[in-house]
Amino acid sequence: MTSVKNTNRRERTIWTILTVLVLVYALFPVASIFATSFKLPSDLSTGKFLPTTWSPANYEQILVGNAQELFLSALRNSVGIALIATFIAVVLATLCAYAIARLDFPGKKLVLTTALAVSIFPVISIVTPLFNLWRRIGLYDTWPGLIIPYLSLTLPISIWTLAAFFRQIPWELEQAAQVDGATTWQAFRKAVVPLAAPGVFTTAIIAFFIAWNDFVYGISLTSTQAARPVPAALAFFTGASQFEAPTGAISAAAIIVTIPVVLLVVLFQRQIVSGLTQGAVKG
Repeated sequence: MTSVKNTNRRERTIWTILTVLVLVYALFPVASIFATSFKLPSDLSTGKFLPTTWSPANYEQILVGNAQELFLSALRNSVGIALIATFIAVVLATLCAYAIARLDFPGKKLVLTTALAVSIFPVISIVTPLFNLWRRIGLYDTWPGLIIPYLSLTLPISIWTLAAFFRQIPWELEQAAQVDGATTWQAFRKAVVPLAAPGVFTTAIIAFFIAWNDFVYGISLTSTQAARPVPAALAFFTGASQFEAPTGAISAAAIIVTIPVVLLVVLFQRQIVSGLTQGAVKG
């Protein structure tokens, strides 16, 4: 009995050490960016991890200073484009995943295979033809010009994730609802969707993260502040002179745009974990 307790204690110690190492490895870059965001230009070349003097000058520069217009317009674009792309992706993926999970039709496996192929296709390889096409039809440097490509990033993972959830919902629930007089749409809306809510919510969070963090489409398919998102706008930050790198301002902007992601994970971590585990375990 004592040896079993010692073994369990040893395993807990090992797992605790591994967890701490993983957390340090994952959070060290974030801590470095956070510290850099409070550094003055004179501190950037010292090589010290912490700033000599903690200064909010970088945050003032992007919120009320000379980079205000560039950053705030990009922040509005990121929020609007990411939310719209997420909503459309989740709605379309919900309908598509339900059909894949419930209906038997020719080409069902081809749909899933195509979705997987699209998700692993190199984004950079289609930027040039998409750039030329968007210029011709007037979608270049517009919100729809980014929302549509973002769907190619968010839809495949959304379809695959939601299909796993719908497969676990008993078919008898829909049949019982239809026996009680519900139509197919009513059974789907009132019986299936509520049970799949954790999966839908998790899928929406993942799709939002993908759209929020995109850089390639944002930098390639925009040319002004009309639609340029934050990841692309960071590349256009400038220092006080041509000899000064805007490292502090970029770090401050990175911290600000990370806050929504962190808040979503902290506030809805139970729903996210519940959704992921329910989609991974076959009931």
